[in-house]
Amino acid sequence: MAGQVKPLSADNLRMVCDPNRLPFETTAELEPTTAIIGQPRATKALEFGMGLKSKGYNIFVTGSTGTGRSTAIRHFLQERCGLEPTPDDLLYIYNFEAAHRPQAINLPPGQGNVFSEHMQQLVEAVQLALTQALESSSYQDAVHQMEQKLIGQREGKLDALEHKATEQGFELHESPSGLVITPAGDDDAESNGTNGEQQARRETQRTLQVELQNILREVRILEREAREERRQLDRTVAEAAIKDEFETLREQYAGQEIILNYMDAVREDLLDQVIRAAPSMEDKDLDQVIDMRRYEINVLVNNGEGKGAPVIVQLNPTFENLFGRLEYEPQGHAMMAHFTQMKAGDLHRANGGYLIMYALDLVRQRETWETLKRALKAQEIEMRSPQSDGPAIANSLWPQPIPLSVKIILLGNSHHYDSLYWTDEEFSDLFKVRADFSDTMPRDPAHELSYAEFVTSRCREEKLRPFGRDAIARIIEHGARLAEHQCKLSTKFGAIADLVREASYWASIENHEVVSAGDVRAALRERDNRANQDAEELREAILEGAIFIATEGETIGQVNSLSVREDGEFVYGHPGRISARTFMGDNGVIHIERETDMDGPIHTKGVLTLNAYIGGTYAQHQPLSLNASLTFEQTYGGIEGDSASSTELYALLSSLSLCPVRQGIGVTGSVNQRGEIQPIGAVNEKIEGFFDVCQARGLSGDQGVIIPATNVVNLMLREDVVEAVREGLFRIWPVTTIDEGIELLMCRPAGEADAEGNYPDGTVHHAVKNRLLELATELKSFGDAREQAEEED
Repeated sequence: MAGQVKPLSADNLRMVCDPNRLPFETTAELEPTTAIIGQPRATKALEFGMGLKSKGYNIFVTGSTGTGRSTAIRHFLQERCGLEPTPDDLLYIYNFEAAHRPQAINLPPGQGNVFSEHMQQLVEAVQLALTQALESSSYQDAVHQMEQKLIGQREGKLDALEHKATEQGFELHESPSGLVITPAGDDDAESNGTNGEQQARRETQRTLQVELQNILREVRILEREAREERRQLDRTVAEAAIKDEFETLREQYAGQEIILNYMDAVREDLLDQVIRAAPSMEDKDLDQVIDMRRYEINVLVNNGEGKGAPVIVQLNPTFENLFGRLEYEPQGHAMMAHFTQMKAGDLHRANGGYLIMYALDLVRQRETWETLKRALKAQEIEMRSPQSDGPAIANSLWPQPIPLSVKIILLGNSHHYDSLYWTDEEFSDLFKVRADFSDTMPRDPAHELSYAEFVTSRCREEKLRPFGRDAIARIIEHGARLAEHQCKLSTKFGAIADLVREASYWASIENHEVVSAGDVRAALRERDNRANQDAEELREAILEGAIFIATEGETIGQVNSLSVREDGEFVYGHPGRISARTFMGDNGVIHIERETDMDGPIHTKGVLTLNAYIGGTYAQHQPLSLNASLTFEQTYGGIEGDSASSTELYALLSSLSLCPVRQGIGVTGSVNQRGEIQPIGAVNEKIEGFFDVCQARGLSGDQGVIIPATNVVNLMLREDVVEAVREGLFRIWPVTTIDEGIELLMCRPAGEADAEGNYPDGTVHHAVKNRLLELATELKSFGDAREQAEEED
């Protein structure tokens, strides 16, 4: 029977952790852990994703913020990645066939920097050797001899022609257009003499001019031959100067075809530069006429100090942070790009390993997200020049792509996953593994010990005081409170870590060498004190009478509801008043908040459920004609949720039956159409909010809270509430049906219907049904009388 509902004992209100069950005295005796705690399903999914190297098997990790997913996954991966091969170093070198396309190569881990140093030493050595060779007396003498030989040949030919021209009355003359044959002496000599003589002189001049052109042609051939001879000399000298340096380095890289081919290209390019630059060097240094910088090595990623596959966590996945960047150097009024100024992104650094990012941060940057998807599909990383509104870009680079082999791990919640799955057609092909992190885990000895090991890890890493087992027991209880379940623990290790830090702080204030349960209580108490100003002000308003809340006596149509508010991370409960008025009409139940657009869809659903309950319970054998109004008194914000639907129903039934409701009882619970009480959230905060008001006014022993019986397992109440129940000053009743709540609130039997739907006299349901029949009859009589009056008129 409903009247047999008994209040819960104190032992039912909080699942206490006995410190004596913990197999240690302090956490100083334990070893820290970096394992993923309490997530077997997620761990198995991660292992599957790590083991399957096929394209598209990237991992999306879902779970709530604060579960420590990022740190736990990083440690999980690092422990296993040590067994995987360390990826090669990534390098860019000058492309001698296409300077704008720097060439990507890879070398074994750590060899990139070694090769870069070797090339730097080679460049310095050949630069010195070339300078010495080109400044040597033997080279200078050979060059001088070539130059003198060419001068002698040129002057000999021109002197012979000039002597011949002089004998015939002409001379060589330097004009703006070059050497020409002109008459010698008097400019009028050509006009003297007969026509025949003049014709002969012009013919002689033309002949000499032709000979001059032939000689100049021969001289050009001699100069070309001299230049070729000079090139051969320069090449021979340069080859001899650099031969030993190149041969020595080639021996160190014997068998490495990529390096040997590159060194051959460097040698040929260097010789070509020497041949082109040597004739114009004069007083200039070699590095002023030869581009030695192109022989530098850009070690984009050095994995020499790594052990196993890299694990990178990127908290700000901008385009440059992922894909790297090309830095530019000022040159005049423009900017120049050079392949040595290419910088790696985390996609390069994580290549061959794992890259962890938050999904929301990544997807918000549309260009970065789209480029990442292209890279994963093509399995290569392309670096490109950024768009710039600054100085003009004088040149642009298009580096060769680097093969990509990386496992992307995105962190998000279920909403993020579902949104991407349904709106991005490429997402499901690229992220085929889902790892779900649960917010809770079973509360058993193994997981309680894992809590202690987690605390040990925080203490060791952050140099905090060790925790006694009584403090660990208190933290375990707080974990159950966060999980809102006596048999579960929260996996929000971020919150647990904060509590550990704060408890250690308060232990230091009290000069405790070992953190105690009292220090943990102090941390929780002080945390609430820092955040509960709004809660205290609301409670003061209730105690001062500005907000009407009765905690004693009886009233018809008025019930204390229990609600919660969130102020940042601080969640607190408080009582409110729900009142109901019933009267003649046929509009059914009207909720004032609904009519004023102050409620949400879930609350509206709860109100409609009340209509269904009343109709199903009382109108099977009689008509239902009713006007009823419900409201949350002194509430001026929005109303959402159905956790007060049973409270609203009690107020409605009290108004109809004229049975008063005990004001010392607060009520929470959702109700369905059959009158069954359904579980609600934040049951602890709701109870505590009402308890605080009752305690401030003085506990009488008649006060308490009605909760859904299915919420008993969720109880992890404050210790002062538990103690008050233990002393008989406060009570908590678990109910499964509306009828059980009716009898507790109205101190009368609810009543059970017979086959005809009638209830026994003296029961609440009988009073409600009679009143509904009266309202229907009166409404019909009023309607009939009105019709008769209209007919008489």
